[in-house]
Amino acid sequence: MNSKVVRFSVSSDPSLLNEFDETIKNLGYTRSKAIQRSMRNFLADHRWTIETEVKIAGAITMIYDHEARGLGETLTHIQHIYREVIFSTTHVHLDEHNCLEIIAVRGLVKEIKNLAKKLTSIKGIKQLKVATLILK
Repeated sequence: MNSKVVRFSVSSDPSLLNEFDETIKNLGYTRSKAIQRSMRNFLADHRWTIETEVKIAGAITMIYDHEARGLGETLTHIQHIYREVIFSTTHVHLDEHNCLEIIAVRGLVKEIKNLAKKLTSIKGIKQLKVATLILK
């Protein structure tokens, strides 16, 4: 662990700071820990939008209509094509029409983006979200 730290000050609206302090108190965080986590999440979100050669890990979560014609086969086919970045999938039956699929991924931003783009183009996919973390 690096023993060097940098102290800095931040200006904030008092009501925002009060809400922040109350939230981190409920989570058992210190301000420093909460701000560090927030900064890491901010950086991960930023890198996802502009960089392509950064290695990330994350999850693609989607809800789809399992009765859509050929959807199951299409999903399996795409997952085989992207087997280098897909490490696990979890499939959950939500009701008689909807399934939830969570795909654990690891690889370059551009590869994960291509996979997500391919999945969102499939008829029957109702909703898709990507959550990423930066690998260091």
